[in-house]
Amino acid sequence: MNQTRVTRFAPSPTGFLHLGHAHSALAGFTAARQAGGRFLLRIEDIDLARCRRDYESAIYEDLAWLGLAWEQPVRRQSEHFADYAAALARLRDDGLLYPCFCTRQQIQSEIAQSPAAPHGSDGPIYPGTCRRLSAADRALRMAAGATFAWRLDLAAAVAHLQGRRLIWVDDGRGEFVAAPEVFGDVVLARKDIPTSYHLAVVVDDAQQGVTLVTRGEDLFAATHIHRLLQALLGLPTPTYRHHRLLTDATGRRLAKRDAATTLRALRQGGATPAEIRARAGFPDLQLTQ
Repeated sequence: MNQTRVTRFAPSPTGFLHLGHAHSALAGFTAARQAGGRFLLRIEDIDLARCRRDYESAIYEDLAWLGLAWEQPVRRQSEHFADYAAALARLRDDGLLYPCFCTRQQIQSEIAQSPAAPHGSDGPIYPGTCRRLSAADRALRMAAGATFAWRLDLAAAVAHLQGRRLIWVDDGRGEFVAAPEVFGDVVLARKDIPTSYHLAVVVDDAQQGVTLVTRGEDLFAATHIHRLLQALLGLPTPTYRHHRLLTDATGRRLAKRDAATTLRALRQGGATPAEIRARAGFPDLQLTQ
C-alpha cells in the first residue's frame, strides 16, 4: 500500500526568517509536491520566554509571500504540552528517566575536574552526577522543592531495547544505525520548560503523521536520539532528508543569532519571491503568488 508523503517545516518564532529558512521550507514543500503529498507548517514555540507572536505572524507572512501554502490548522507546540507530558510519563513509568538538580555551572565544573569526561557530538556530555543519587535522596530534594530537569537514563534505555538495533533511512544516503551514546543522558524536560526539542519533535512528527523529515545537516546528529525516543515510545520512524546549509559570503552558515539578512528585509529592498526562491536554491520552482 502506497503511503502519502507528509512533510513539514517547523520554525521557532524567535526572530525573522532568513534565506536558510526559505531553503528548508522550500525543500519540504517541494518534496511533498513532487509526490502529490501534504505539506505542514508547525510552530515550535516551547520556549515561551524567547518566542513571540509577532515573529510567528511574520513567519506566515513571509512563507505566503514566497508562494507556499500549507494545511490548517497549524500545530503550535505551546498548545500541546499535555502530549509531551504523557510521553514523559510513559518514559518515567518505564524507569528510563531521573531528576537532575545540577545547574549549568555545576555541570561545567565537574567536567572541568575530570579530564577523562566522555565526549559526544557536541562536546563533553553530562557526567551522570544525579544518576548516582539514591532514590531517597532524590525524593528528599524533590519534596523540599528543589528545581530539577528530567534526564533520559541512557544505560537504562539501551537495556530496555534488549539488543534491538535502531535503524533509520536518510534519503539519498542510505541506512544508518542509531548511536544515541553521542548525546549521553539528554534532558527531556527542562527546569523552566516542561519538555525539550528532542521529545517534542518526536511526538509532533508521530501525531502529525510526518513521513519525510526534511531539515538541515546541522540536525543530522540529533536523529540518533530521536530514533531512540521513537523506539522507547513505540512511535513510527519517518524517512529523513538532511539538506545542505546556506552560508554567507564568509562561508558561515546563516543563523538568527548572527543577524543573517531576513526575508523581510530582502522583500522591503525590492526582491521578488522568484528571486528569493532562486537564491534559496529553487530557481525552477513555479508557484502562484
